[in-house]
Amino acid sequence: MRKQFKHIALSMLMASTLSVVAQKNQTTLDHNALKSVTEKSYKAQILKLSSDEFLGRKPFTKGDTLATQHIAAEYKKLGLKPGNGKSYFQEVPMVEITSTPNVLLTLKSDSNQMTLHNLSDYVVTSRRLQEHVELKNTALVFAGFGIVAPEYDWNDYKDLDVKGKTVVVMVNDPGHYDKTLFKGDTMTYYGRWTYKYEEAARQGAAGVLIIHQTQAASYGWNVIRTGWGNAPQMDLDNVSEPNKYAQVEGWLSTESASKLFKLAGYDDSLLDKAKQKGFKAIPLGIKTDFEVSNKIKKSKSNNVIAILEGKSRKDEYIIYTAHWDHLGIGEAVNGDSIYNGAIDNAAGVAALFEIAKAFKAAKKAPERSIVFLAVTSEEDGLLGSDYYVRNPIYALNKTVANINMDAFSAAGATKDISIVGKGQSDMDDYAERSALKFDRYTKAEGNPSFWRLLSFRSFQFCKGGRSCSLCRKW
Repeated sequence: MRKQFKHIALSMLMASTLSVVAQKNQTTLDHNALKSVTEKSYKAQILKLSSDEFLGRKPFTKGDTLATQHIAAEYKKLGLKPGNGKSYFQEVPMVEITSTPNVLLTLKSDSNQMTLHNLSDYVVTSRRLQEHVELKNTALVFAGFGIVAPEYDWNDYKDLDVKGKTVVVMVNDPGHYDKTLFKGDTMTYYGRWTYKYEEAARQGAAGVLIIHQTQAASYGWNVIRTGWGNAPQMDLDNVSEPNKYAQVEGWLSTESASKLFKLAGYDDSLLDKAKQKGFKAIPLGIKTDFEVSNKIKKSKSNNVIAILEGKSRKDEYIIYTAHWDHLGIGEAVNGDSIYNGAIDNAAGVAALFEIAKAFKAAKKAPERSIVFLAVTSEEDGLLGSDYYVRNPIYALNKTVANINMDAFSAAGATKDISIVGKGQSDMDDYAERSALKFDRYTKAEGNPSFWRLLSFRSFQFCKGGRSCSLCRKW
């Protein structure tokens, strides 16, 4: 546990550094605060939250209620004030959609056809709040990366009308293949699958299929199969945005994409052409039908929020976040069907409690207010975080920083602190200053493309939530 404690202590000191009045450049170690962080209590909270009692902490289940009530009770026990008026809860209206697509997908050219199998060859879902979604005779268009990025002089949709059509796009961004493009190995938001779906919808596409490639995606087809297959998908209940998404969204396996190109009279060199600036989208001359049945369930989950008010700058805020949710109950592994989520992310929530203890025990109270926010439904697309930035309890222009904690490593003690997205924020300076006090040093992440992907899953304070222009320019 020692590595986790150093992370927690460093995070607390980092916020302490941020919370002092502006003219002060240094803070000293507060040993009262640091002594309050103990292995015993930290471990106990991880064991509690990841026990079978909480049923995997999936939103919309009994585990949701048990987890959020436990977190609120711990906040109260620690002497933290409710963070939402008189309540520790911020209700997050959500919808659960279980999509069942046609088992076989038939792709037809003028002279031939081929059949793909659900789960093994492709997956398709629909986030439309409709019980039945049908897309007949939709034409497939290969649109490269599916990116419109004026700042990089890149537009895969230039002079392309995709209304009623289904776009087929590549995962990641051009920089993954050519280090002189975009930000090279440092993946931009344009490389995220969420962006691909968002841009296709903005362009008016009826459907969108992303070509999966393990290296470019940083995860295998098994992740697609289990995460997008027949598993329920969560979303915010955005009743005011009925056409926010394309009618169908999905993935094609690498092998299936190769077969699709062959049926259309091309080969895999088409992918290489799409990596070059100036590539023009290509109608494939292929048509298909999609049919998706949706089982829709509306309900509410909760973000759990508490506050420790600051002294002289109480209307300025430093927010700690950690998502409390995990995957619930699913396919059994070695006879155990409860996905307990000890590292992801009972460890982060337990850290919230330890940091709160440290601030309460500190000799000097922070100048700025410290907010503790345990968010819901991270595993389903950062929904709790998304909802908060759309409905902030504390003004975003008064929010100085957010420090997110997710999946603390159990690998053992280290001397370095790996910063995801180093160079993108002046938070780096505070991290470096705090690390020195523990005789440690900071470094950039070891695998920029993979860790960049994770950085886009962090909590983003911006008006546009997950798809803001700032995130896309990172």
